[in-house]
Amino acid sequence: MAAMVDEQRCFGTLPRRALVQMGLSGLGSLALPDLLRLESEAASRTGQSPGGKSIIVLWLWGGASHMETFDLKPEGPSGFRGEFRPIPTSAPGLDISEYLPKMAAQGDKLAIIRSLHHNSPGHVDSTHTVMTGYPGKDAPPPYRPDYPDFWAVASKVCGERVSGVPPHVALPRVRFPGSAYLGAGLEAFRIRSDPNASNFEVPNLQLPSQMTDRLRERRNLLSRFDGLRSDIDQSGVMESLDTYNRKAAELLTSGKVRQAFDLGRETPEVRNRFGRHAVGQRCLLARRLVEAGVRLVTIDFPCVPGQKAFSWDDHASVWNIFEQMKIRLPVLDQVTSALIEDLHERGMQDDVLFVVMGEMSHTPRVHYVKGNPGREHWARAMSVVLSGGGMTMGQPVGATNARGSLPLHRPLVPGDLLATLYQYLGVPLDTQFNNHAGRPTPILPEGAPIDELI
Repeated sequence: MAAMVDEQRCFGTLPRRALVQMGLSGLGSLALPDLLRLESEAASRTGQSPGGKSIIVLWLWGGASHMETFDLKPEGPSGFRGEFRPIPTSAPGLDISEYLPKMAAQGDKLAIIRSLHHNSPGHVDSTHTVMTGYPGKDAPPPYRPDYPDFWAVASKVCGERVSGVPPHVALPRVRFPGSAYLGAGLEAFRIRSDPNASNFEVPNLQLPSQMTDRLRERRNLLSRFDGLRSDIDQSGVMESLDTYNRKAAELLTSGKVRQAFDLGRETPEVRNRFGRHAVGQRCLLARRLVEAGVRLVTIDFPCVPGQKAFSWDDHASVWNIFEQMKIRLPVLDQVTSALIEDLHERGMQDDVLFVVMGEMSHTPRVHYVKGNPGREHWARAMSVVLSGGGMTMGQPVGATNARGSLPLHRPLVPGDLLATLYQYLGVPLDTQFNNHAGRPTPILPEGAPIDELI
């Protein structure tokens, strides 16, 4: 029987009145004792303790070409194979790009899905397809999805992994997110600032010193508006604002989370290993956040310093794919290998699943525009890299044909990948939610956990 999820308060959330007070008076009006009291009340109700599984996703916005990264075809036909050559990894039979030597040394800690495929051609619809399992459609802003994405479902069902710690943090964003009919308040807490900057700080983590009287006055005023608010707030906007402010307050009051943002606690050697650039320090921060109790961390990796490219969308009409990959891949190699090594050194490899993916790949055939090589949109064959999570590593899963254009063995759809992630987090795969029409709708239209991994 399908598991229907009720519209109930997640474990660890503050009472509605506290949310109202925080949402309307603002974090600037809360004195530290008040925030500590609210946190204490939430913790005493849940009795929740640290534990559970986490996922870190490094999102390759634009869609990294599998032919230059994790599924090269050096013996493929002319016009399909690229300039790069594969190198062996530490896992027999698992070859990857010559520009990923550090990852190659960790082949025994990698599982590479090479046969994922779908039919959505654009970035918006591909993101929807990959992150919901339901076919997407391209649409203008604000990119509202028809179905809730993985982040929203996981946050809704699982809630906080540790009481008082936001379930999902985005560094600095999630591309085209949406909770659809799950309602407001499931958004990631976004950290937009660059953790590699010398003046890095997280907004709302500093308390003003003299706000107690203002807080008392506003509480008295709020008590007169509680009933009215519940009647007029039909849009979910206030609820969403409350939730975001609650997340900010939780970051403020959780000493462990505050410490997670202090990258100065890491040795220079560790920070340098990740790379002293935005994406490297975000990957290091991601590890610190899951240690502090965050369940889901997403890292957006669109570009690196020195590139013409602003994404992994390597069209021949915009830049030379091979020139830009030679700049971009060493950074990918550095940050992924550093995070994998870091998780293993700290004994976190079974409780943290690290996923490297984008929304699509690019065409197996090389295209040229005015002599410039590139590849166009292609989602009928793409690669996804996983590490850790207690899953079976050191293997490829599935294979594509000689041209790299279509799955040849073990074809997999986004629903299979999502089912694997849901099962890992403990989300029942028969979970359903009522859509806008009140009809029970499963979280996935198809798919099953990937046996080779679990």
